[in-house]
Amino acid sequence: MIRALWNSRSGMQAMQDKIDSISSNISNAETDGYKKVDVSFNDLVYEQLERNGYPTNKNGVNQHLTGSGVKATGWFRNDTQGPLKTTGVDTDLAVDGPGYFKVTQANGTTAYTRDGGFNLDDTGKLLDSNGNRVDVTFTGAQNTLTKGNFIVAEDGSIIDNSTGTNKNVGKISLYQPIGQDSMVSIGNSLFIATEGSQINQVTNPSIRQGFLEASNVDITTEMTDMILAQRAFELSSKGLSTVDQMMGLINNLKGN
Repeated sequence: MIRALWNSRSGMQAMQDKIDSISSNISNAETDGYKKVDVSFNDLVYEQLERNGYPTNKNGVNQHLTGSGVKATGWFRNDTQGPLKTTGVDTDLAVDGPGYFKVTQANGTTAYTRDGGFNLDDTGKLLDSNGNRVDVTFTGAQNTLTKGNFIVAEDGSIIDNSTGTNKNVGKISLYQPIGQDSMVSIGNSLFIATEGSQINQVTNPSIRQGFLEASNVDITTEMTDMILAQRAFELSSKGLSTVDQMMGLINNLKGN
């Protein structure tokens, strides 16, 4: 009886974790560069039933295993490409394929983002929407950009035409983590590398100027998953109520 209570409880908790994940995805459906988060589940410990030597199934004595519930064991990013939307703004950059932009935060630490909604500050530095400096490698004396006077090629090369002549002045590189556990979200569409992780520079980057990558969240899929998760939660809840009623009945019988 107690096992049934814990099984129902674990089912409710697992589905609540799933619902929370779906809710986060839905709330970020309009966040540029957002990648949906999926949840993985695992069975909890299986135990072998003992029946004083009597067979518990047709295959032999005490061969029957009983589970002890389920648990959400992992949250992982779905890195599928989001749709590209045209903005026509020269500081808007979209990653079309693998890779993340590298930015330097105010405290000097490195972070990564897929949100290419950038802008130029008064000094000509390229910043993300949080005010972090976008990593740009300049090749000469010029280390600033002028709005409306630069082109970002697909490979990340920056062409300056502020003087009327096209000149390659630098490059924006992309970086790709190796493995799902290589980066962790810190909010505001930013990720940081985990300890001991490997993040490599993308050798053949694809950057689209004047575009932004939209979220890869499919609202129809998320709403369908939400309904399924809610129904599973309700089933576990009903199981809990049923066990509670049975225990109450047993207690009443003992009292009589």
